[in-house]
Amino acid sequence: MSFKGKTVFITGASRGIGKAIALRLAREGANIAVASKSVQENPKLGGTIYSAAAEIEQAGGKALAIPCDIRSEDQIESAVKKTIETFGGIDILVNNASAISLTPTEQTEPKRFDLMHSINVRGTFFVSKACIPHLRKGNNPHILMLSPPLNLQPKWFASHLAYTISKYNMSMIALGLAAELKKDKIAANTLWPRTTIATAAVQNLLGGDALIKMSRKPEIIADAAYYIFSKPSEECTGNFFIDEELLAKEGITDLSHYSVVPGAQLYTDLFL
Repeated sequence: MSFKGKTVFITGASRGIGKAIALRLAREGANIAVASKSVQENPKLGGTIYSAAAEIEQAGGKALAIPCDIRSEDQIESAVKKTIETFGGIDILVNNASAISLTPTEQTEPKRFDLMHSINVRGTFFVSKACIPHLRKGNNPHILMLSPPLNLQPKWFASHLAYTISKYNMSMIALGLAAELKKDKIAANTLWPRTTIATAAVQNLLGGDALIKMSRKPEIIADAAYYIFSKPSEECTGNFFIDEELLAKEGITDLSHYSVVPGAQLYTDLFL
């Protein structure tokens, strides 16, 4: 499956997993729409849509940096329109942008609840809606959510109910779109890591340096996404993929080079 000239719309692509996916597909010659609200660098987060776009160009792809807060339908529509005007279509959508707050119910403030649901759920839904008409015209069209399998064990609800239901909603959107868009041969799947991934959220909100050292690099997710997008969209849909399992089916079982600290004990991610 060639990605040369294909257009990929990625939310939250200025850093972390989103940028890693962008760079992986850029190396294959893809066009990348970097849709994110990071236009000025935050030292704690690193990266902007412009720095990500520069890296994408250096990697061999074409990039379009688009300021976009997916909480705004107007900004979503504008970002999609700019992508179409620049590249002529959309073949792949990656719903990567997310907010996280691992708080129990009594410690979850309304603004935190609303932020997670306006980005993770509402934003994902309306970005997907805006891209669907263009994906129908796309070449082997795929939608991918960076969200977990639907694991209904009570322990995943007990400690951080608001976050859990927001991420599970992303996965339910994928499940629903897979069925709704099957007639259009548009794939919709989810992808989730077996172990924590070294991102700004892990560094700043979850476990700091200690957890970073027990994590894998975002490139493992990028490689897994590449293999998903390489599959026929009419056949590969409605799946809850785990990166390790997917790579194993591709014959890739030595994952040591993805570890932040070679040989370190890895920390299993949430929902698994």
